Amino acid sequence: MRKARLRDVRLRWRLYALVAAGGFRRYATYRAATVAGVFTNTVFGFILAYAYTALWDQRPGLGGYDLPQALAYVWLGQGLLAAASLMGGGFEDELMERIRTGAIVTDLYRPADLQLWWLAADVGRGGFQLLGRGVVPMVAGALAFEVALPPSAGVWVAFFGSVALALVVSFALRYLVALSAFWLMDGAGAVQISWLAGMFFSGMLLPLTLFPGSLGEVARALPWSSLLQVPADVYLGKRTGWDLVGAYAFQVGWAGALLMCGRLLQGAATRRVVVQGG
Repeated sequence: MRKARLRDVRLRWRLYALVAAGGFRRYATYRAATVAGVFTNTVFGFILAYAYTALWDQRPGLGGYDLPQALAYVWLGQGLLAAASLMGGGFEDELMERIRTGAIVTDLYRPADLQLWWLAADVGRGGFQLLGRGVVPMVAGALAFEVALPPSAGVWVAFFGSVALALVVSFALRYLVALSAFWLMDGAGAVQISWLAGMFFSGMLLPLTLFPGSLGEVARALPWSSLLQVPADVYLGKRTGWDLVGAYAFQVGWAGALLMCGRLLQGAATRRVVVQGG
């Protein structure tokens, strides 16, 4: 019996690994879109970098960053923009459409967990976007500007660990938004609100360390800060030792809480809501 259960667990995790690989390959086929995305991220990175340069020339040390660190923050934002879906573009539109049309019934009959299935697919998507759309803008920024780099290989490892957690938090937030389609005829409003909140509270527009007083404290405590501000601070070496442990705990805590909320909402939706069109 125990061996059978272990075999079943291995088969399920192998399935999710294959789903993640499929998500990676799926986005790898959109070569023209990837090239266009790299170009757009790079152009906006240059615009923001020059704006940050002008701002930091007037206010050196603003937000606790020197100019090379601020420029690194800009290019990290462009590198994580697509991977963490800070402007949308992930699985949520597809899942909401499947809910609206009733095709979600097929997903619920699969011998796999609905949440883990979409998480695996989104991890594959995020992995490709990190490599396909994140690396080139970062390299371009490092060549054109004096950008701060991690001082050691250990900081790089810590940074990528934080990025991995950021992808999970991003998924958990967007999964909640997608499930709203069980109750809403059109989830476009929920998606737009989520997108605006993500842009503002992740630190995509300005580092959250620049936000004044209580607004800054609230912004840094919200889950969106896990998507950019926390990984950026790890990259810049501002989270080391126990501070790094605290950063990971913050991301893990939000990921766990949001995934649990998603599971509860999923259970309520599949028990009580009649699938629209199904």
